[in-house]
Amino acid sequence: MFLLFFYTFIFLDHRPKPTDMISCQLAFIHIVLLLTGTDIWLTDIFESLNIENDLKCKTTFYINRVMRGLSICITCLLSVFQAVTISPSSSFLAKFKYKLKKYMIYAFLFILSFNFSFSSHQLLYSGAFTNVSVTNQMKVTKFCSLFPMNYNIWALILTVTMSRDVFLVGVMLTTCAYMVIILFRHQRQCKHLHSLNHLRASPEKRATQTILLLVVCFVVMYWVDFIISSSAMYDPDILSVQKFIMNLYPIITPLVQISSDSRIINMMKSL
Repeated sequence: MFLLFFYTFIFLDHRPKPTDMISCQLAFIHIVLLLTGTDIWLTDIFESLNIENDLKCKTTFYINRVMRGLSICITCLLSVFQAVTISPSSSFLAKFKYKLKKYMIYAFLFILSFNFSFSSHQLLYSGAFTNVSVTNQMKVTKFCSLFPMNYNIWALILTVTMSRDVFLVGVMLTTCAYMVIILFRHQRQCKHLHSLNHLRASPEKRATQTILLLVVCFVVMYWVDFIISSSAMYDPDILSVQKFIMNLYPIITPLVQISSDSRIINMMKSL
């Protein structure tokens, strides 16, 4: 919420960086992702609005899955955007630098529509938990459960989801490796400029460490969550581990962004 407020302030009063819009979207997505993963908070809200459990469960599962998909897509978009931004003028990606904003809007609209449509099956196969005996009904929370799904439909959804995730993670790792190589080369070229200040890490090295930290955290946490959510093991202990893993990345990301953005640090110092 602090990051979202900060980026809104930047848009209103200052000239934002090209990546600020994507970071703002990522901050909002992670806020919603954390809120939909908090059963107590949502239960209080839905009860105050007198909404039935079935609609509550469908809405919670659907929004959570949409935000989960948007998280990996927007993170991938951010890594690609950064790779194009720092690419040298002689590279193939350099010709896209001046068209980034136009392409970014189209890419975001496509990502948004794809995830909203792709996660629509959650509206059919989730709902309020009932005492009626249903084969393979999985009680996920106190009030909500997942209903049995046809094997062919489940296999199709799993295949498409896995293909999407493998592709996006592959793009993220490729672009991040590309950025690390560029920053490493730049650091070697400017090594003599940092020789007098050897006790402090260079900006290139700090940027490299930030990229590596975000990518490693995302890849490890996302795939652990994906493996658990793709299995049929929905006992309370495993679900608790899944929620903990799923919420780690949305919590770590803003901390890394805050610590690596000098504008936020300067603003906090001024306050």
